[in-house]
Amino acid sequence: MPADHMEKTVPTVVPARPPNSEGERKSTNFHPSLWGDFFLNYEPPTAPQQACMKGRAEVLREEVRTLLKGLKEVQKILDITMAIQRLGLDMYYVNEINELLHFVYSSDYNDKDLNLVSLRFYLLRKNGYNMSSGIFLSFKDNEGNFIVDDTRSLLNLYNAANLRVYGEKVLDEAATFTISRLEGVLESSDSILSTEVSFALEAPIFRRARIVEMRNYIPIYEIEATRNETILEFAKLNFNLLQLLYCEELNKITLWDESAIGLLPEYIRGFYAYLLKTFDSFEEELGPEKRYRLKRLVQAYTKELKWRDEDYTPKTLEEHFEVSMRSSGGFTLAAASFVGMDDIATKDIFEWILSYPSLFKTFDIFVRLSNDIVSNKREQTGDHYASTIQCYMKEHGTTIHETYQRLRELIEDSWKDMVEHCTNTIDDQPLIVPQTVVNFARTVTTMYTHGDAFTSSHTIKEMISSIYVVPIQV
Repeated sequence: MPADHMEKTVPTVVPARPPNSEGERKSTNFHPSLWGDFFLNYEPPTAPQQACMKGRAEVLREEVRTLLKGLKEVQKILDITMAIQRLGLDMYYVNEINELLHFVYSSDYNDKDLNLVSLRFYLLRKNGYNMSSGIFLSFKDNEGNFIVDDTRSLLNLYNAANLRVYGEKVLDEAATFTISRLEGVLESSDSILSTEVSFALEAPIFRRARIVEMRNYIPIYEIEATRNETILEFAKLNFNLLQLLYCEELNKITLWDESAIGLLPEYIRGFYAYLLKTFDSFEEELGPEKRYRLKRLVQAYTKELKWRDEDYTPKTLEEHFEVSMRSSGGFTLAAASFVGMDDIATKDIFEWILSYPSLFKTFDIFVRLSNDIVSNKREQTGDHYASTIQCYMKEHGTTIHETYQRLRELIEDSWKDMVEHCTNTIDDQPLIVPQTVVNFARTVTTMYTHGDAFTSSHTIKEMISSIYVVPIQV
């Protein structure tokens, strides 16, 4: 594919607004959009170029299907399945992968091979199989330390450990052990696995946003000795085709304000009108007896403003959560994503979602804590209400470091709960429901890995560029 279909200079950081004039309340200094109308000028490849890309991708897709149907060895099945999932190709081979994983689950395997055991555990649990974590006890020495001889096994044990649920002590220990060891590997290694280790320490595979993982893993897979050239080429073409689709959508989204200019005199009213229309549609779907749920979000914002104006700090974290879980917007965003998904979100499912079940409460806590940990320092230098950080410190008399550590433990607990929902049908709901929530959690993780990227979007400029601007050379 031509790599120059979007040869444009990525925008630079836009200066922040000037300081407030004297007498105004201090507030966060948000910078304007970094991208502006960048995608208005998007020019896709020519129709013949796109047809060539799609035709080649279809040929490769079927060649990979033939490859999958011919797999017989457990290790080979696990390696290729893992690669295909990380490359974002698994959506084309749902039936084939299900059959292969069933074969793996039913087959004998070398339970002394930590790399194989970890990879098998990860893929099977991730895909809904009931897997016991007790098998990892056999990889500990007499002193209770894990016996790991190579970095690849360490990485797979780390990923397996991050599919743990409540009560799995051996996986809690494995997570702590692998993080410590991987940090040591990163400092001392210059091998091709060092990039993998670096990404792992930011987030285990299960917690990574799918499109970001696809983009990051393609160049890693390209230099692996065990790579399959057909899979690699298909992954590159598939990513570039997805990029074309995303750019077309971004182009249309950027036009929203443009279409309203002729009707409304002030630029903000165009966006505001569209926003109101969107939420009007949401309310219509909810029905009159459920519309109060949107009002709760606004009421939470109002309550936080009152905390700020009265310089009030909630006495307990639980009291804080009663308001800040709602103001995180996590539930509203996740629930709204099901509106219009008639083939998935039936009336019964939507009623269940709107009952605010534990999965969505967990997600709200996860969003709130993830935000507060990275935003606390910036927000507290301005005129902001007390966050969960200040609340916890006041309640427990802890230092800022101790508080961060404890709230990160609560984030880990949130992941355990989401993993349990996502790998088991404990709510008698289709797995697409918790999987959608987990996808939102992955996005939150991505946006808060290196600070608050929602507020300071320049911190993810390179990532956005790699996903939406720069195609992969095929």
